Amino acid sequence: MGPEGQRKLKQSSALVVGLGGLGVPAAVYLASAGVGKIGIVDFDPVELSNLQRQFLFSEADLGCRKVDVAKEKSAQVNPNVTVIPYAVRLDSTNAMKIIGEYDVVLDATDNVPSRYLINDACVLQDKPDVYAGVIGFNGQASVFHASRGPCYRCLFSQPPPPNSVKSCEEAGVLNVIPGIMGTIQANQAVGIILGKGTPLIGRLLVFNGLDNTFDEVKFRKNSSCAVCGPNPTITELIDYEEFCGTKQKEISDVDMTPIELKASIDAGRKPILLDVREPFEHALCHLESSTLIPVDQLSHRLKELDLNDEIVVYCHVGIRSAGAVSLLRKNGFTNVKNLTGGIDAWAVQIDPEMPRY
Repeated sequence: MGPEGQRKLKQSSALVVGLGGLGVPAAVYLASAGVGKIGIVDFDPVELSNLQRQFLFSEADLGCRKVDVAKEKSAQVNPNVTVIPYAVRLDSTNAMKIIGEYDVVLDATDNVPSRYLINDACVLQDKPDVYAGVIGFNGQASVFHASRGPCYRCLFSQPPPPNSVKSCEEAGVLNVIPGIMGTIQANQAVGIILGKGTPLIGRLLVFNGLDNTFDEVKFRKNSSCAVCGPNPTITELIDYEEFCGTKQKEISDVDMTPIELKASIDAGRKPILLDVREPFEHALCHLESSTLIPVDQLSHRLKELDLNDEIVVYCHVGIRSAGAVSLLRKNGFTNVKNLTGGIDAWAVQIDPEMPRY
């Protein structure tokens, strides 16, 4: 690399969006490499469940804002690096301004709307978008740079159906997988800054953590891409929650809060409590007298339920159960509700002695 390469890093800037399992190793390696200015975006506090894969944090940091802890600890790694914390949710109102201040952007988020948001903001400002995603034992990474190749929308022109993509919170992730993929993101960013090597533009790198193999999928620029094509229909940032069908809605007639369920049980109305999690989750904690039917088995076991019963469906945080409620309603179950926030919300709001995971 030499002095000139190190000087390039010192004069460069990188933005890490998300300080989770991907963003933590990416930010640490960028700081230790000597990238002069590093922005970190995250509005969450440190929680106990983060420690499994976010090695920058410890129990002493619980409840503290992630960006504040990361800034302090990054200074211990390299005091010559300027770390700028943004304790905000990146959205259409602030993304252009924040992203516009950096040379390269690392998308370390864990949700689909944020990926489209970051991609579009990067395309509109001609910034390289270094992407990675993880789930279970698998990871993937790519670099989207519209002036040099395809963007995220060229690969995924339309978002998946709402609730069809599980988050790490729902599906789980082996803790080393985001470490591997976050390190790859940092490596890509450093290479882009230095102008060395061949970035993953037009290539999706897929990692299988069980077989320890890397595969590569090549993809091309989409001539009809809505944001980077010759006739773009997206020329400014949009509402990405609405675009992806994940916009938070008011409590509907199919939702029941933990407080409402508790009041119903205390009043003597005891609905059928349907747990659609996996058996190991049910063994860890469950609502008393609940019936366990994992969501993947539900369509084949509908006869075990009575069409006339009042049913409240729950899972971990309310995502799987929402899909189960939809399935039940399509099959003639009219008196069925979804426990909002799942059993995790029940533990927080009703039973603090219940184990959380």
